[in-house]
Amino acid sequence: MFTSSPCAGSRGRSQAMGARRALHFVFKVGNRGQSARFYRDLLGMRILRHEEFEEGCKATCNGPYDGKWSKTMVGYGPEDDHFVAELTYNYGVGEYRLGSDFLGMTLVSSQAVNNARKMGWPLKEVAKGIFETEAPGGYKFYLEDKEQPKQDPVLKVTLAVSNLQKSVSYWSDLLGMKIYETNEEKQRALLGYANNQCKLELQGIGGAVDHGTAFGRIAFSCPKEELPNIEALMKKEKQKILTPLVSLDTPGKATVQVVILADPDGHEICFVGDEAFRELSKMDPNGNKLLDDAMAADKSDEWFAKHKMQKASA
Repeated sequence: MFTSSPCAGSRGRSQAMGARRALHFVFKVGNRGQSARFYRDLLGMRILRHEEFEEGCKATCNGPYDGKWSKTMVGYGPEDDHFVAELTYNYGVGEYRLGSDFLGMTLVSSQAVNNARKMGWPLKEVAKGIFETEAPGGYKFYLEDKEQPKQDPVLKVTLAVSNLQKSVSYWSDLLGMKIYETNEEKQRALLGYANNQCKLELQGIGGAVDHGTAFGRIAFSCPKEELPNIEALMKKEKQKILTPLVSLDTPGKATVQVVILADPDGHEICFVGDEAFRELSKMDPNGNKLLDDAMAADKSDEWFAKHKMQKASA
């Protein structure tokens, strides 16, 4: 049965912390054109900003790759008050192997449902008024066929876990999330940092979680001064730190500090200093054009076709 009372431990810990915000989920994409069509034309998201990089990220934002890559942020509004998607594209990599780790993103938009029907995009009604569809690469999205709300339409991100109780303890006791609902029978829990933010749903799958090569990353912000405390707590609790506290430079933009963690099932978690991130994440009115120009300049598909070769599968 469902319960919705947050545990006292997580509530007390949350009150001792500064405000934390759910920011984005990172998807690796092998085809930017198809992905742009899905996120822009079907979901109705906007290109918030687009950046090109000549070498891999110090915090492995683009995965374990050292070459040229790009980052495109798409969403229904700025990350100040919306949960968005970060699409990372590694030049020369055409596809990634899906694992069992990412189970879906749920959003409310009858317009997206209508767009999918008009575009002939596959839809499957999995519950009354809720449709399952797939983004290029196989990432599942669940669309609630209701009028898109004025606030953020993105409701939750669902991740698979091998041991629900252990994972809930990690996210609530160590990371300070409030427990909104738990359902032991269905092996499901809903957590988050605030009522008006995208929630994290943990779904027990009764076995090990496979991250494939398409594994993503979920990002949150917190006051900058909390970052060393998060790192210290994880060291004390003997939890995995993938990237110790590091500064990331974006040319011409704010330098942000991040620490990258892994939960008990290896889901990657990025905490970033809020103050600098708000500066970095401002919407770029040229984002749409920058993406389109980058896709037009990317002749890799033609090159591989000409040489009768396929792009690498990660």
